[in-house]
Amino acid sequence: MYKMKALPSTGLSVESAMSSSPECHSLPQGFEFDSYRIDHLLSQGGFSFVYLAHDAAGTPVVIKEYLPAHLVHRPAGAAEPQIPPESLGSFNRGLRSFLEEARLLARIRHPNIVAVLNFAKANRTAYLVMRHETGQTLETHMVDLRKRGVAIDEAFLRLVFVRLLSGLREVHKEKLLHLDLKPANIFLRQDGNPVLLDFGAARWGLGGVDNSLGCVYTPGFAAPEQQGSGEPLGPWTDIYAIGATLYACLDGGVIPPAAKMRANNPALEPAQSRWAGRYSLQLLELIDWCMQLAIDRRPQSVHALQKSLNGELLEIVDPNWFQS
Repeated sequence: MYKMKALPSTGLSVESAMSSSPECHSLPQGFEFDSYRIDHLLSQGGFSFVYLAHDAAGTPVVIKEYLPAHLVHRPAGAAEPQIPPESLGSFNRGLRSFLEEARLLARIRHPNIVAVLNFAKANRTAYLVMRHETGQTLETHMVDLRKRGVAIDEAFLRLVFVRLLSGLREVHKEKLLHLDLKPANIFLRQDGNPVLLDFGAARWGLGGVDNSLGCVYTPGFAAPEQQGSGEPLGPWTDIYAIGATLYACLDGGVIPPAAKMRANNPALEPAQSRWAGRYSLQLLELIDWCMQLAIDRRPQSVHALQKSLNGELLEIVDPNWFQS
């Protein structure tokens, strides 16, 4: 039996800032928390607000605040959320998960994983402080290429994903899953070195699934087992998303059909036939291998993908360290 923990959303977001809902306002500009000062809101998701801030030395950082807007309210200018009694249990379970997984993520020091600098509980909620990165997402890079009519380069993809998989392998070694891998969550520094962002799926916290916290995944990149197939989650779940992300890269950023659609309809043309002669057969076979709907037909570990992208023989590895 595989028992994996999935991280709460802890990464940067470079999406356009979203306005707060009338019932749950973001922290105001100039708000001070510990030694940090909020500059402005970067984005708002289902479970959190993400801010650009500065520390006492003036160094820019990114702060993610745990705040599931569907469970709480917060008036404009306030720091503490108002939690209705009927939502208190779900809110506290999510908060405990957020903090526990933050502790685990903070232990991972890897150049291709977003760096957690600090985390704390305050104002009836919790905060994650992360290193601020400059560059652009892989999604933005693909959009730019598409506008210029340029196909993405295979050598570039191999370089980016070998490094990215090195980081993901460290995450899996901690028996953690990302569960929201996609081009928007892969950040390219100015030197092209990738950083894996936004560790999603806050509902998969300690103690199993809490449906009251909602469900975090992106159709097109999410594996069938994330969408109710009944099969267990494991490293193969993130591996499906790696394959879907590579497929989207070859397709100019177009999101692949959702796994649910593929189950009853051959809606996805195999990479081996669609891009035959344009990219190496090895890369195309790897993409199709990762995107198999059945979990036992996919690579079972990131190590197998790393070997393939490095030009080595494909090999399915059964990592004993996932077993409890």
